[in-house]
Amino acid sequence: MYGARMLPPRSEMIRAMIERDRAYDGVFVTAVRTTGIFCRPTCPARKPKAENVEFFASTVAALKAGYRPCQRCMPLQAERTPDWIRPLLEKIDAAPDNRWTDATLARAGMDPIRVRRWFKHEFGTTFHEYVRARRIGLALERLASGASIDETALDIGYESLSGFRDAFRKATGTTPGDCDARTALLFSRIETPLGPMIAMAEARGLVLLEFADRPALANEIDALRGRYGYAVIPGRNRHLDCIESELRDYFAGTRQTFTVQLITPGSAFERSVWNLLREVPYGAIKSYGELARHLGKPRAARAVGWANGRNRISIVIPCHRICASNGDLVGYGGGRARKQWLLDHEQRTAGIHPQQALWPLSELEHA
Repeated sequence: MYGARMLPPRSEMIRAMIERDRAYDGVFVTAVRTTGIFCRPTCPARKPKAENVEFFASTVAALKAGYRPCQRCMPLQAERTPDWIRPLLEKIDAAPDNRWTDATLARAGMDPIRVRRWFKHEFGTTFHEYVRARRIGLALERLASGASIDETALDIGYESLSGFRDAFRKATGTTPGDCDARTALLFSRIETPLGPMIAMAEARGLVLLEFADRPALANEIDALRGRYGYAVIPGRNRHLDCIESELRDYFAGTRQTFTVQLITPGSAFERSVWNLLREVPYGAIKSYGELARHLGKPRAARAVGWANGRNRISIVIPCHRICASNGDLVGYGGGRARKQWLLDHEQRTAGIHPQQALWPLSELEHA
């Protein structure tokens, strides 16, 4: 049956299982013959011997083979924010100007050390740093809407204007009087079947969408800060709400195109490549050489590859649909296994046979 999900090589899956590689969550499940249980690759339980393990491309396949889901890693649920931390995140979103201390967390029945570790793992910052930055994000929104510096400082809980200015400068690199709504790059965490993604959007549109474990993510954020002058702050806006909703539909197989507004800072050549990527049809596959020829630069396949790799908006700008001329799945920052998963998902939901996915160049012009 065409469109069936392909598994990575067994040796690759064994390595991912042993190392608890988050890039493989959702790509396959691990089933243990001796226990009759199947798990995520990242399950924290003690790892079984490789000879006792078989792999399935989906939880449905594992269930049909007679295995039961693990009660520890819960593979039937898409990777999501743990239940114990979710109420805290909801409270922060509902009232980002509230002050939180370790004592406040303890009174709410939460271990401050456990909270700190989770935020450090997921966001690379401590809980208290996150909350302070969230308050500065709220301040940016209020300043952009015309509020004065004095009333903004008081509204978000600062007792002194100097304290507010110091916190604002530390978070944004500028003063409240010099800020611009476009310099605030708000970010949030989005859960997907392939693991959490980080989305970042300014007032005009989505700027970044990457898997949270992408190795180049830190460098991309540094470039957005240093080269383009953004202040990266936790928060929400309409573009982040839009991409979260559209990603949910995409992974459910009910959406093939995206409407979220995009902001893509980069060179003229990079933007020409990214614009062309958006014309590659859902479920189709093209090569770097084909894109180079379409751009009128037949010898620039390597440069196209570099521009492809610098795409910051995964899935929406579908760099996963570009492969080597021989069909090899190369050059995807989210990992080869995720790239295969995305291609299989699109071809399956679109009813496209893999051989039909290699669209001729002329089709790109009329897509």
